[in-house]
Parts: sequence; C-alpha cells; structure tokens
Amino acid sequence: MSRPAENGTSENGASEGRGRLLRVVEIAEGAAGQICGRLFAGLGHSVTKCEPPGGDPMRTREPVDSEGMGYAFAAYNADKKSVILDLEKDRDRLDRLLAAADIVITDLGPTRAAETGLSPDRLRAAHPRLTVVSITLYGASDPRSDVHGDSLLAESYGGLAAMVGEPERSPLSLGGEQAAHTGAFVGFYGAMLALRRPGGDAVDVALCDAAAYIDWKSDVVHAETGLVQTRSGTNSGRWRIVRAADGWLGFIFQPEQWDAVVELVGHPALEDPLLSTDQARWELRDAWWAVVERWAARLPKREIYERAQRLGLPFGYCANLADLAADPQYRARSFVTDAEGRVRLAPVRGLPWRFGPPPSLEAEALVPSPRNPEPGSDGADRAPLAGVVVLDLGTITAGAATGRLLADYGATVIKIESMDRPDAFRVWPVPAAEDAEAMEESPLFQSNNAGKLAITLDLKSEAGRAEMRRLVERADVLIENFTVGVTERLGIDPATLREVNPRLIYLSLSSQGQSGPESGTRSYGSTLDLLSGLASVTGYGTDGPMWSSADINYPDQLVSLFGAGLIAYCVVQDLRGTYLDVSQRELVSWTLADRVTEYLDAGTVPAPTGNRRPGSTPHDVYRCAGDDQWVAIACRTDAERAALAGLVGADRMAKKPSHWWADHQEKVDAAVAAWTRRRSKGECVTELNRAGVPSASVLSALERAQDPHFARRRVFLDGPPRQKGFPLRLAGHEPPPPGPAPRLGQHDTDVRAGRLPGHDPEKEHTEVPSQRPGGST
Repeated sequence: MSRPAENGTSENGASEGRGRLLRVVEIAEGAAGQICGRLFAGLGHSVTKCEPPGGDPMRTREPVDSEGMGYAFAAYNADKKSVILDLEKDRDRLDRLLAAADIVITDLGPTRAAETGLSPDRLRAAHPRLTVVSITLYGASDPRSDVHGDSLLAESYGGLAAMVGEPERSPLSLGGEQAAHTGAFVGFYGAMLALRRPGGDAVDVALCDAAAYIDWKSDVVHAETGLVQTRSGTNSGRWRIVRAADGWLGFIFQPEQWDAVVELVGHPALEDPLLSTDQARWELRDAWWAVVERWAARLPKREIYERAQRLGLPFGYCANLADLAADPQYRARSFVTDAEGRVRLAPVRGLPWRFGPPPSLEAEALVPSPRNPEPGSDGADRAPLAGVVVLDLGTITAGAATGRLLADYGATVIKIESMDRPDAFRVWPVPAAEDAEAMEESPLFQSNNAGKLAITLDLKSEAGRAEMRRLVERADVLIENFTVGVTERLGIDPATLREVNPRLIYLSLSSQGQSGPESGTRSYGSTLDLLSGLASVTGYGTDGPMWSSADINYPDQLVSLFGAGLIAYCVVQDLRGTYLDVSQRELVSWTLADRVTEYLDAGTVPAPTGNRRPGSTPHDVYRCAGDDQWVAIACRTDAERAALAGLVGADRMAKKPSHWWADHQEKVDAAVAAWTRRRSKGECVTELNRAGVPSASVLSALERAQDPHFARRRVFLDGPPRQKGFPLRLAGHEPPPPGPAPRLGQHDTDVRAGRLPGHDPEKEHTEVPSQRPGGST
C-alpha cells in the first residue's frame, strides 16, 4: 500500500492538540463500529480493537493488497491497537481493558450481548463511568439487530434506498458503505454528548434510523402534501446527468440561472422566447435537452464544469477515483496524499489527523492502568450541551441542520439572518400533491431550524458588525456555510473574530474547503455527489453514474452530522479557539477511503456494482408482488446462503461454497427473484427472517411513516408540523420536542437586550467531571 502519513503525532502516537487522551475499546466486526473507532484513532486517541481468535474476518475480505490485507480493514482500522480476545473465555483481560476505558464501541446484537454479558445496561452497571456506544441495525434491544449491520439493509428499511435510482428500475444502495459511515458519525456525536453528562451514558444508534434521518425530507413532504416521493433518476428531472466526451456531467441550475445556461451552451435553440419561463421549459424539456446533450457530448467534462462555474452555475463533473487522485483542488489541499506522497485522507482541517497502518494480528495491546473510582451521576437529566451558546449563520441544509442537532441536545442556538436576504429555505418549494395548499413558510425550514432563537443583522453596516461582535464575545461556537470569501467581506472571518473571542470554536462548512483553486465554486448536494466520487461508484453497472438526488442531497445531510460531532468534540476536549475547515466534497470522498487507497496501491478504478458488495452474496433487492415492492437480502455466511437456498427451492445451491455463489450471481438472483415475485413484501420478510436469512423491506416514505419503529425511536416527530426528530437515543436523557422554528427576527429585542430565552446562565460554565482523574471539561 502507499505510505501513510502520520500528521502531527508525538512519540507516543497521540496527536498534539487533541485535548486529553481518550481510551476507546472497540468490539465490532461491522463497518459502522470500526469506522466510529477510526474517527477516535485518527484524532489521536488510543483505540484498542478486540478481535476474535483468528482475527477480524474483514482483514482478508476482498479486495486485498499484495500481502492479503483487505483495503477496507486497513482504512477502517488505521492507527488502532489490537488484542485477540474470546469474549466469553477472556473476560478478565476484557474487564481490565474496560476498567481503564472512557468509551466502548460495540455492535453486538441483543442475543450475543446477553450471552457475553456485554449489553449496554450490564456494561454500565459493571463500569459506571463508561460511555457505551452501541451501533446495530435496528437498535440495541431490538431482536432484529442480531443480524449483521449491513448498509443495504439499513438503507432499505430506513427508506433511503427507495429514493435512489431510476424510477422504473430497482432501488439502489449508495456506493461504498454510506449507512455505516452515517451511523459512525452519529455514534461519534453521541459519544461526545455522553461524555458531557456526569457519569457518562449509553448511546444507542440504529443504522436504519441513521438512513431514515438522512432521508427526512421525503417524510416531511409526505406529511404535508400526501405525495410519496420515489426515485427520480438522472435523466428525467429538472437536473440531469449527461454524457460528456470523456465521462459524465451534472447539469444543475436554478430557474433564475437560465440566461447563464443559454450563454454556456451558446445554441440559438435555447434562446427561443418560448423557453423564457420555468414551466415552459419543463413542458418542452425533450426538445431543448436534446440540444444540451449533443453539445455536451463534444466537450471534456472538466472543461464544461470549469466554464459553468465561471458563470456561477453549480455544475459538477463525475469524478472517478483516478480523477480525485490527480485533482488540482485535492492536490492543493493535500487531501489524498501529502507533498511526499504519503496517504493523508483527513476529513477535517484544524484538528490533528493520523493515517497510519492498521494493527498486525500478532500485536498485543498493553492493558492500561484502571481509572480511579469516581462519584456517580446524581441522576439529573441535564441536556448534554446546556450552557453552550451557538451563533448559527448556516443556510438551507448543511449549516442550519448542524445548528438544529446542537439545539436538540441543549445548546442555545441563535440563528442570524439578514432582513433583506433571509435563509432561502424559508420559502424553499416543496413538491406538492394536487390538493396541497400553498404554504407561507416551507416545512423543510421548520425541520432544520426548530428549537432555535432568531435575530436579524445587517452585517454590511457598521452597526450590524458591532452587534455581531457583542454576540461573539459571549458565544462558544459559530457555524457558517457561506461561499468562500463572504465572511471576510462581512468582517466575520475567523481571524477577525478570534480577536474578539479567542476561545470561539468556529466551524466553516463549504463545498470544497477554504483554500485551493476551486474553493470558491458553487454547489448543491448533487454537485458534490459527482465531484466527491460517490456517484462514480453508485449505479446499476455500465449505465453511468447515479446521484443521491436533489430530494436527498446526501452530502449536505452527512456533513451536518459530522459538523455537530466536531463541535461537541471541541467542547468536550476544551479545544477552544479551534477553527474547523470542513470540505463537504472531501468528507464524502473520505467515506470511500478504502477504494481510494486501493486505487493508489493497485491502480484499480472502481465502477458501480449495483447493490452487490464484496463479502456478501447474494446482496441485492428483489421485486415482490405488488407495485414497486422490494425486499433486500444480504447473506454473509454459508449457513445463511444454505438457508436461503432451501427456502427458495434451490436445494442444489445449498452446499455450494461461497466462491460459487459469487461467480454465479445471475443464477442466484434468478432463483431468488422467482420466489419473491410470488409473495408480498411482508410475506417475504417473515419467511426469510424465520429461516435466518438477513433481509429487510424496502420502505417508502408512506410505509416508514406507518411503521411504529420510527415513531417509537423518535426519528420523526408528529407536529404539527411533522418534522425530523433525533438520530440517536441516550439512555439517560430524552430530549424534549423542539420548539417551533422561529419567525424572521423573532428574538431581536430579547437578544439585543442580552436575554437568551430558554438559556440558563448558571449552566454556562458547568464543569463536567473527566472520565478519568486529572481534569474537567
């Protein structure tokens, strides 16, 4: 493999500037738990990975390097230590590890957790100061979580898969392990919230909840309009992916940018007065899109992208992993490799990050000394972020959703807008059913801004900037996702505000980061699907790339979870004065770290594989009886495959080895599909579960809204208005329903007078005991 970079590390392997060292124990064979542990290891903390005798099966899962090491294992487990443990026979050693730990990450289902005595309740009872992060498919206590936490199953049951793909074809899982990464980010955020609570807490993350949380917009649209959204694909909507001379290009623009589109293409057919309105262009779409497609097919994808961006159009080209490695923006920011050619792949700038080798199987992690006993919690249900004041200049999704996540768990979040140019999400259009009434304010805005205060400032005036400085003086955090350069022009850039408040945690969420030749580009989530490489590994195979769609905007949703986790991390670790530069494009590329390192090592440029994934066969969705009804199946073991073969009447396949199933996937798919087509989706899942075959229904927004699982776990909240809820559960804290999203400038008078409604000043400097002796946060 390419040589890894260990950025900012000290001799003992811990990064400088990371705050106090956290000790993490990881008991996880699934991707999500390992990725969550990777975040802690990358940030410089001590992560001990507990592997079963013989090692983690992911070590040798294809694709592998020349030494037989799986690229996914190496990417997910860089910089960790390893210890071989039988969870039942080696309890003394495990208990010593846990006694010294701050955090344990586990993905054990309830049956296995009960057998080993490692359920969250028993772990907390045995180690009262330990924060327990459980990441499973349906939740720590749900019997269905005995199934491996597979991203396809999570995205199917969570409703995300129903939204990705072409309308007349099967639902798709996003490329790579996106539900696993989403769950890992949620777990990381939950761990930080738990560390803010006296005595720690147990964090319960369900991967299907994380997937549903990503797809919150389709839930809100259904509740408000009755419309059940589904897959919109790449070639039938207002935004499309078209073929360029050397690849694919995302043609993305808003109605008011039509003149720029006409200038870009330069064809007289687009100047026709009949195309002057958005409605007319929609009705005549077949005619003018044909002109665009012929024009694009003659030009290189990057040339069109650069010309469009110069006109302010948020186009994106489909970058494959070879493109990413050579990308001038990534080279300027040393994202993939540093100047010496060492792999870097850091998801954030502003914090030290390590990318070292994974642990060898022979390595034996030293067991640290146990923590001294500390007093337990007083039982008070305090919000984890109570006392934290956040200035939220975020707009639309990425920044605003980050602020909502912080407000949900107790932070006082002040949304700052301009009276002349408020957050555009206030009037964002919602796809409406025929009988839907027009709405004064978008219900999408409600979901991203519930529970906040709101004020208006004119930051172009000296009075407005002076008021902003007064707010910054008493704030802990600032969030912004403006186009690069705007904060400097307004006088609210990090350097300027650091002089006002040196302890301010400042988070910038931007399309491509704050530096580099393309830092000023414009984008939407669909742009970043393409530029990040995600679209290049999502799709049906040879038919071209697939994006998450404008109805989801996956990069925007993902970065809000990561951003909230970073802010909570800086608060917990007392990393005041930190400037966090997060590129949404880089973050999504980071979720493909295993494929990036494979390309750097072997030159392999991965292509879409539909729903198939290494290590699992079959791994796909199958049509059931009824209109657009599907069931997902994901088998990892010979026993699961044998059970499936017996169930579908293909006994001849039951004793075939795993490589036979992988080599004959079309034959396997045909046998399974013949069985599922004769049954309803519910019947399929019932019979598959009874046989021990991992499966899940592919839920629509309507079916998800009717499923009691998501209401019980408060992933969505009934209103009015209906809105997204919470992506995780804390055993010791149940967040109250958030207040309604504020009206424009609703709290101007109170905030300018120094009053923060709902904020308890006595909690501003509350000290939370350290999980180990020697300090407080």
